[in-house]
Amino acid sequence: MNLTGFNQSNRCEHFSCPERSVSNAVYILLYMCSGAVVVLTVCGNLLIIVSVLHFKQLHTPTNMLVLSLAVSDFLVGASVMFPMFIWKIETCWTFDTGYCICLLITAFFLVNVSIYNVALISVDRYLALSNPFFYTNAITAKSMCTVVYSNWGLCLVYVIATLYFNGNFIGSVMCPGECFYFLNEDWSTVDLVHSFIFPCSVIIILYTLVFIIAKKHATAIRELNNHTQPKTEKISINSMKSERKAAKVLGILVSVFLVCLFPYFIYSLLGGIIEIQPETSHKVIVMIYLNSTINPFIYAMFYPWFRKCIKLIITLKIFQTDSALINVHL
Repeated sequence: MNLTGFNQSNRCEHFSCPERSVSNAVYILLYMCSGAVVVLTVCGNLLIIVSVLHFKQLHTPTNMLVLSLAVSDFLVGASVMFPMFIWKIETCWTFDTGYCICLLITAFFLVNVSIYNVALISVDRYLALSNPFFYTNAITAKSMCTVVYSNWGLCLVYVIATLYFNGNFIGSVMCPGECFYFLNEDWSTVDLVHSFIFPCSVIIILYTLVFIIAKKHATAIRELNNHTQPKTEKISINSMKSERKAAKVLGILVSVFLVCLFPYFIYSLLGGIIEIQPETSHKVIVMIYLNSTINPFIYAMFYPWFRKCIKLIITLKIFQTDSALINVHL
């Protein structure tokens, strides 16, 4: 992922380490806020991970994708966020080149995993709504785990291929006080297609179809409610309502993700055309990572089962015998 917007040939001319211009009180407040964001990201996503892993009722195909997204968000919070915040606050990279390289590889990998997790969630919701019979009978939690493992593996292969064929990463000279990875022109195009155009096209197209299907379901539910329904039809209505609600919540998740992602890729496209200040690059990169903080709050706002799981975890009831079998759906 090209974490710049600058021409590689004269990149160091743009970079410097200005002296800190904020007061000590503001400086301390920035660090406190950054620490709070990191803690919220790590703890919020850890609650999702523990909930899905512990409670048997949550071992569904969709939740395996939610779990994968939470793991990638947790790792962003645990390994990437704080160094990035320090870099932003200090307006200068204060660590060594080796740590910079490790951080960029980790960030590159996790952002790709997150993007494709969200794309897979859109595929999952489309299949669940467009062909519920096939989805119920063919898609299991176990098969979805295979998909998740494959996603992580393929993203790792892509990152390794990018580092190997781009050819200017490990041996490149870092600008003093900066931590950027420069892709050459060919790999910038490849990365744009792989990390943005393709997955975002899949997400937007499938969620457009999902909401069209959900609208048809809503019309069907209204028509069925106008008549006396046998038990089987009531079950069908409940199933459709459940799938529509899941599509709505995950649609919000996907929308927030795209809002956080778009500025970075717009910045990447414009960076090769117009001159953009380094401070702008810091802001758009931080915005991508803030999405990892927001996701748990979306679950807490719209999923009653997640709020119940939080209560059970905080009160340590998950350590009781057979707690994994507790009904967490309200």
